[in-house]
Amino acid sequence: MIAPVNVSRRVFLKSGAAVAVALSAGGIRLEAYASENAQEVFAGWVEVKPDNSILILFPSTEMGQGSETALPQILADELDADWDQVSIQQLDEDDRRFGNPAFGKILYTAGSSAVYGYFDVLRQAGATLRDMIRTRAAAEWEVDTATVATGKNRVTHAPSGRSMTYGEVVALPDFTETALLTPATLKTHEQYTLIGKRVPRRDIPAKSTGKAQYAIDVRVPDMLYATVLRSPVEGESVASLNDEKARATRDVVDVVTLPDGVAVMAKTLHASFAGRAALDVRWTETSPFRKYSSTATLAAYTKAAEGKADGAAWSTHGDVKAGLARASRSFDAVYTSDYAYHAQIEPMAAVASVDADGKGAEIWVGTQTQSWTTRTATEVLGTTPDRIRLNMMTMGGGFGRRTELMQNYLRDALLCSKKANQPVKVVWSREDDLKFGAFRPAAAQYLKAGIDDNGVLTVLHHRVATPSVIEYFNPIRWQQVDPNDIISMRGAESKFYDIPDFLAEHIKTERHARILPWRGIGAAYTSFAAEAFLDEVATEAGVDPLDFRRSIMENNARGTALIDRVEEMAASVPLAEGRGRGFAFAGYGDTQAAGIVEISVNESAGTIRVHHVWIAVDAGQIVSPDNALNQIEGGVLWGVSSALFERVTITDGQVDQQNFFNYTILRNNQSPAIDVYVAENNEKPTQIGEAGNPLVPPAIANAFFALTGRRIRHQPLTPDRVREALA
Repeated sequence: MIAPVNVSRRVFLKSGAAVAVALSAGGIRLEAYASENAQEVFAGWVEVKPDNSILILFPSTEMGQGSETALPQILADELDADWDQVSIQQLDEDDRRFGNPAFGKILYTAGSSAVYGYFDVLRQAGATLRDMIRTRAAAEWEVDTATVATGKNRVTHAPSGRSMTYGEVVALPDFTETALLTPATLKTHEQYTLIGKRVPRRDIPAKSTGKAQYAIDVRVPDMLYATVLRSPVEGESVASLNDEKARATRDVVDVVTLPDGVAVMAKTLHASFAGRAALDVRWTETSPFRKYSSTATLAAYTKAAEGKADGAAWSTHGDVKAGLARASRSFDAVYTSDYAYHAQIEPMAAVASVDADGKGAEIWVGTQTQSWTTRTATEVLGTTPDRIRLNMMTMGGGFGRRTELMQNYLRDALLCSKKANQPVKVVWSREDDLKFGAFRPAAAQYLKAGIDDNGVLTVLHHRVATPSVIEYFNPIRWQQVDPNDIISMRGAESKFYDIPDFLAEHIKTERHARILPWRGIGAAYTSFAAEAFLDEVATEAGVDPLDFRRSIMENNARGTALIDRVEEMAASVPLAEGRGRGFAFAGYGDTQAAGIVEISVNESAGTIRVHHVWIAVDAGQIVSPDNALNQIEGGVLWGVSSALFERVTITDGQVDQQNFFNYTILRNNQSPAIDVYVAENNEKPTQIGEAGNPLVPPAIANAFFALTGRRIRHQPLTPDRVREALA
């Protein structure tokens, strides 16, 4: 039997009968309640109301990736719901019953894990409630449940011609059941009516009309605005402060010293910025980060990658040392990658209204995690989760930027509100977000490979010198996974290839800047090195790059099919004069992708132009085809941008870039044509949101070689590096 679950944590309905489905540790428990004036009902995954409407809980977070539609779509399909009758409720608390199975039941949206993590859970919830409704209808009609069919919020009994809406069923007297799911209740792939179909995204209308509310839009009564002058170097604090001019600024209300900065609270945002500009602050200037500059950091990381010290084995099989000794020929190379900024469209913002006793608060924030955000609030206020009322806001992009355990923009809003005894909105400018952000880590990678007499890859050693991202941004999680950091190392495992002797190891280097997960996490740079290096080895072996990959994919029919498909796609378009094409095979998690890019090079300007990208992706069952296409295209554009432009440099512990005028991203007029093929199958869904990103940078680097005969091994491929390679 399943242990009882708490049925009073959250109120979804204030009146009317409802059916609820809940998950507990032992399986699925179904709770059904019926009364004319139910004042409190259990907040399960889904509720059917007597008016025949359906409310589905959305446990993830929406930041433009479309999961607010995709996840309810899964449950609604198994329920045989009428999609037009479905409304969606955002989960606004750290309720671990609805936590992401891919993250150990933490409420966390990252790593393209929403559909991947929740797919089975949501199917089970929808199917179980569907069977409950069928069973109750059959009992009412006194017929065999097997003769009762469901479809679009209605149950029917064909032999007698009777039917009822779902709403009519749940309104029947004594509709109370407890049941456990059995696998037989789930639909087969052929029975899907919503999964795999084109369903319009629910978040688009509000975004298109300007009605969508982001944290930066929130206004509550009696609210102040705050901006923060932060210590220019990590780890420093205020040594002395003269705030007389700031306090004298019109509409400035107060000045608050924070752990790593000074906040100016004012009646308007502009007044807060003006007051901040008037501050006179001297910083402690004692941080060890003052000695770090990105050029020296990469040099140190390169030395570590080329060194002899053993790292933490990330993926290994066979014997690399023996394999290299047996190889007919061997090759090695070093690849490097710079820091990169998330560049999400909405800078950081949060609103907090702290209670009079300082032990509770209502907060409005865009975050990728209800769990960690609640933890931040409880730690700042020294309180318990039940005192935090969380309002989850739509986000203008996340990409890993809104995942950190201690969310300092929320921390500052809470501290300011507590000091002011009124609500406070903290807003970061774009300059703040770039200069004081946390980045994709810099990395240096040493690779050594060996081939046999037939030019087949038999051994590969991949050493990745980069800090541990998890150790920095989530020490609690690091204690559980040490020494294996998936965020720093993903993609280095080369899991889609059959390489007899293989070792990928993490050379954990000293952290020289704030670092966070970034779209594609480790695969954003490990795939760049691995796939560009394999192109080098193929060239040295005298083997076509695509055939070289096929030779180490004998046990990966799905991967080989993608190579064949993308080769056909590109072959249908003649190669233009003065252009070159490059290939790469990469993926994300269990998702595989093959891609070909076509580029040209302006040798005098040192610029690379990507004209066309062909990409073939296998991500298992696709829940929302249009959204999958959007995600892949977005990932491709992200990959082009990061490959050619995106670079954060640091001098004496301070970020050199200020805004998009010197942190360059891909512009619309630089976007290539993109042709996408998505494999159709009924395998379990894998990650789609980051599948388009990792293969693009190495494919561009390989295309550059195909066109010029020169290699660039440093990402991004900036004009100075292009000109140096061509010299």
